[in-house]
Amino acid sequence: MSTPPDPSEEPQRGPVLEPVRVLRPRRFDALAELMREIRQDAEGYESITPEQRADRAEEETQELPPLRVPGAHTGRGLRRAAVAAVVGAAALVGFGGALLLPGRGDAAPSAAPSAEPSRSAPSAPPAASAPAVDPDGAGTLREGDSGSEVVALQQRLLRIPDVYRDGATDGRYDAVLAAAVARFQLWYGIRGDETGVYGDDTRRDLESRTSLADG
Repeated sequence: MSTPPDPSEEPQRGPVLEPVRVLRPRRFDALAELMREIRQDAEGYESITPEQRADRAEEETQELPPLRVPGAHTGRGLRRAAVAAVVGAAALVGFGGALLLPGRGDAAPSAAPSAEPSRSAPSAPPAASAPAVDPDGAGTLREGDSGSEVVALQQRLLRIPDVYRDGATDGRYDAVLAAAVARFQLWYGIRGDETGVYGDDTRRDLESRTSLADG
């Protein structure tokens, strides 16, 4: 008994298909034509050296003729003529004035100097210098002074406890008295006078605290 044939092995009916190969035409003709034109252009140029190029540039360079404006020379001529006329007129005026001025100058008398010499005003006598004003007051006493006012100061300071203890009343403003005055100023806060100087502020405060009639 024979076996049935396999369907896959059955022969195909119809024409057998072969692989198709696609060929693209290359435009060699156009490329060859382009190369031919390039070669012709290259052959048409002439190679020259830098010296020949410079000579040709000088030959081709032409100097342009100067620009001429119609009427320019006429305007310059008129301007020069006007300037010359003005200068001539000024010269004539100056010459005429020079002829007239000398006669007028001779007629004018020169100013005669004054016969009397000038007398200077008498100088005022120098003002007497004003006496220096003591900043601590007119009746200020300081170290080196002497007199009855110094005696009064010593007597008043003896009445202030521990300011001028066992101090002398000889009327001399010495260093001991100056120290007593400075001590009084410090203890009672007197700031208007110099330290150790018996000025108006120190005198006013001391006289308000003491009296000479007591002793």
